[in-house]
Amino acid sequence: MKSSPSAPLLSATESAAEMHANLSRLRNAIEQEAEQTFDGWRPAIEREDFLPSAKNLARYLALRKVDLRGIQDGLVLMGMSSLGRCESHVGPTLDAASATLACVAGLTPEPYPIPSSFHDGPQRVSRARDAMFGEGQPGTRIMVTLPSEAAEDANIIRQFVYAGATSLRINCAHDDETAWAAMIRHIREISREVGRTVRINMDLGGPKVRTDLGDKLKGKRLFSGDRFSLVRELPEDRKGLAVATLNHPELIDRLVIGSRVWLDDGKIGGVVESLDENGAVIEVTSVRPSGVKIKHEKGVNLPGVAVEIPALTEKDLNDLDFVARHADTIGFSFVQTSQDVRDLITALEERLGDAPLPAVMLKIETELAVRNLPRLLVQAGGRLPVAVMIARGDLSVELGMDRTSEMQEEILWMCAAAHVPTVWATQVLESLMKEGLASRAEVTDAAMGQRAECVMLNKGPYAPQGIAFLQEVLHRMERHHGKRIALMGPLNSWRELQEL
Repeated sequence: MKSSPSAPLLSATESAAEMHANLSRLRNAIEQEAEQTFDGWRPAIEREDFLPSAKNLARYLALRKVDLRGIQDGLVLMGMSSLGRCESHVGPTLDAASATLACVAGLTPEPYPIPSSFHDGPQRVSRARDAMFGEGQPGTRIMVTLPSEAAEDANIIRQFVYAGATSLRINCAHDDETAWAAMIRHIREISREVGRTVRINMDLGGPKVRTDLGDKLKGKRLFSGDRFSLVRELPEDRKGLAVATLNHPELIDRLVIGSRVWLDDGKIGGVVESLDENGAVIEVTSVRPSGVKIKHEKGVNLPGVAVEIPALTEKDLNDLDFVARHADTIGFSFVQTSQDVRDLITALEERLGDAPLPAVMLKIETELAVRNLPRLLVQAGGRLPVAVMIARGDLSVELGMDRTSEMQEEILWMCAAAHVPTVWATQVLESLMKEGLASRAEVTDAAMGQRAECVMLNKGPYAPQGIAFLQEVLHRMERHHGKRIALMGPLNSWRELQEL
């Protein structure tokens, strides 16, 4: 069989010259767009130390609008960087690639960036990691949620710290100031005992949307194919259907036929079947075979519905009177918009005056928060130290399980570009923490957490064993992995982002 003629191959010099021209056009376009984006952000940035990070983030956003896979292939064939690790130093990476291509092609020599320009971003992340999540050996830190019993029993905290925890989380949705103060006193004493500062994260409860069954209604067990009703007011006769309302009943008005509804943090899933003047009827489409009982004050997710409610509740504002004075880092639940960040900063300034503001950890829990992530990073990072928690439980319900893996990667990349440390959270080693034995899938997930700056564990009776096990897993992974290499297809989660 006669082969078809092939196109003549370019020489290495000709290939380098063509690639150099293409890369030069790309660099110019990126710089122009990044400059425009940064100019829109500049008024919100008061911390001079955050300016290089914001500029790099603007370049990264511009870069990731382009499908770079063809350029990556060409660079790899010539023995050069694939650009797959450029998140924290976009400009220097492109400059170095251009200088090498110019050299190979015999063009006018271009200066290489200074080596320190590649290290500045990662060093910023490492310093922020240590300030927010504690010092230790190089690598990923461990944050653990304290149980209520830790207020009375300092040995619980001691076990956590000696097992390897570098940061302890107090969930302000539980307990009160008296208990929190006791926990903090124990943490400070044990910090002196071990000779290192264990960081304190205090998590604001936030305005999580929850079910409301009222005082008289009892929950009904739901199976696939059953129907239940969400109504604006209780009680309401709904022809024998299980009935509930929401703590934010105004959100029921935003449902449309076909809207997805998830109850009990994803244990019950359904679709809006019909609407009337009283509310919505939901058909259950996703539930375990044994059914799940609809319960009072369980989390509700409404994917695709604009849940535009303030991130700070009245309880959060009351809690801030204590939290602002004691927390190293404040966990900001349900943050979605730049205004949410401004509201928190204003509340902190009202309580602290001219004193330095604590760090804030943005908990990315909703689709709107994902879309607004660059704005949130700049709004927060422009005023105070910032980290991001990848709240994978809520995100998986909001975005769908099939998108969760992709989205956690993109959040890691985006935060690396902004020189912001990340926290890998939700059900890490959950079986080990609660039952004393981890599944293979959980171990793999824990190992993946090594790419973040901190991994969060929830409370459980086997917490000390879980902490020690996680520390060993992270230590082993750090021998083999730094940041991952990415294929640079265009990102679609973020839109035009000049305005805050």
